[in-house]
Amino acid sequence: MTNQVPDITFKTRVRDESIDGDNPFRWQDVTTNDIFKGKSIVVLALPGAFTPTCSSTHLPGFEAKYDEFKAKGIDEIYCLSVNDAFTMFQWSKNLGVEKVKMLPDGNADFTRLMGMLVKKENLGFGDRTWRYSMHVVDGEIKQLFAEPGLMDNCPDDPFTCSDADTMLNYLV
Repeated sequence: MTNQVPDITFKTRVRDESIDGDNPFRWQDVTTNDIFKGKSIVVLALPGAFTPTCSSTHLPGFEAKYDEFKAKGIDEIYCLSVNDAFTMFQWSKNLGVEKVKMLPDGNADFTRLMGMLVKKENLGFGDRTWRYSMHVVDGEIKQLFAEPGLMDNCPDDPFTCSDADTMLNYLV
C-alpha cells in the first residue's frame, strides 16, 4: 500500500437542472485531486451495492454517524465500490443515503492501484474491492482499516474493523 491515494479519474453522474426529463443527470469526471486535495476525507470501500452486509450495516453505519464525523473535522465521507455510477445512485436512493457521497469505481482503477482488488468469482461477483475504510488528509492515507484475510474468493465476508465506530474511535 502506498501512502498517497492513487491518481485516477472517476466517471460520475451529477444532477443537472438544465436537463429535462426523467434522468436529469450528466457525466462528470472527478479526479482524486478533486476529492482529496486540501481536505480530510473518510472512505469506506465496500464489495458491492445491494449486498447484505454493505446495505444493512456498513454504509448505513457511516450515514447514521455522519454528523459525528463532521464534528471531528472530517470534510466528507465517500462510499466506494466497484460498481457503475447508475448502480451506486440507485443503491443510495434505495437506502435513503443523503449525506455519504457515492463514488463509483466501475473499472476498478482506484481499487487496483490501492492493492485492494480481489476476485469474488466464488459468488459470481467478478472483481471487487476488499472491504476497508481509510482516513485521507490532503491525498495522504493517514490510517487504513482493512478487514483481515485479504484474498481472492474469500469464503467469508469479514466485517470487524472497517466500521464507523472503529473510524470514529481512531479520530479522537
